[in-house]
Amino acid sequence: MDIDTRLLRYFTVVCEEGQLTAAAARLFITQPTLTKQIRQLEAQLGVQLFQRSRSGVTPTPAGNALAGHAAALLESWDGALRATRQAATEAGGTLRVGFEGSTINLVGLRTMEEFARRMPGWQVQMRQNNWFDATSGLASGDIDLALWHAPAAMAEEFGTAQLGIEERWAALSVEHPLAARESLDFEELLDEPFVVIPVEAGHWRDYWSGAEERGGRPVRIGAVAHNADEWLAAVACGQGIGFAPESMNRLASRPDVAYRPVRGLSPSQVGLYWLRERPLTPAMAAFIRSCRATVGIGPAGQTASNGAG
Repeated sequence: MDIDTRLLRYFTVVCEEGQLTAAAARLFITQPTLTKQIRQLEAQLGVQLFQRSRSGVTPTPAGNALAGHAAALLESWDGALRATRQAATEAGGTLRVGFEGSTINLVGLRTMEEFARRMPGWQVQMRQNNWFDATSGLASGDIDLALWHAPAAMAEEFGTAQLGIEERWAALSVEHPLAARESLDFEELLDEPFVVIPVEAGHWRDYWSGAEERGGRPVRIGAVAHNADEWLAAVACGQGIGFAPESMNRLASRPDVAYRPVRGLSPSQVGLYWLRERPLTPAMAAFIRSCRATVGIGPAGQTASNGAG
């Protein structure tokens, strides 16, 4: 029987936390998603792993038996991955970098040439972030680094190499009455329908609908988009407005979408993120330095210069 190591990691965190809510927060996924994953593991094994109560969850005898082996299995698998990546480092390999929609345009030929100079024989594979995974594939090991526009608090949870700071702007149909304005106030947008991303995206759904600035006031959902193209199309069609990095005004411009500054909305920390418990590999460090030397942040595309070398 083959078991996804991600399910074992989820199971281990639930055992450590004793609560699904706390475990989901630590894993950066929603509680319903975590519950679904635990039930999937139970179905595959054909046993009940947890006793559920109002105070939390407790491993069953079967759960305790699995917990006694899961940590060793995961440690062994992580060791195998480290050995594999180390061998690849010595012989050349592929660095997998996730990106958000149009932000791929922040990374261009100059970045790749700089990386190739630092890591001869290596290639970079760019992958669009998965909106159904709050870690964009970092937790599953599908990517090595994620290029994010993120709240400042993300630096407390992940390893971070900051590239710059960028404002969040409103995106709306050019037919929207507010599109005639040069700038907007956040309070004006509270009752507007929003094009949101899937609930599985966890904290990202909240962030891109301005949840912190709303002070508990719920967002009105006009449409749910499953990828960046769907999101932009829904905005253009007037199904709702949304917040986006300021750079989308130049990187993803289209005649039926207007981008406007928003007063009262905190900016994003633009950077490369990785799992805090995973040490930086030489390839990861080289890509960070390459981005710091070449990536432009902000409306004029200023080149970041913090620590490039």
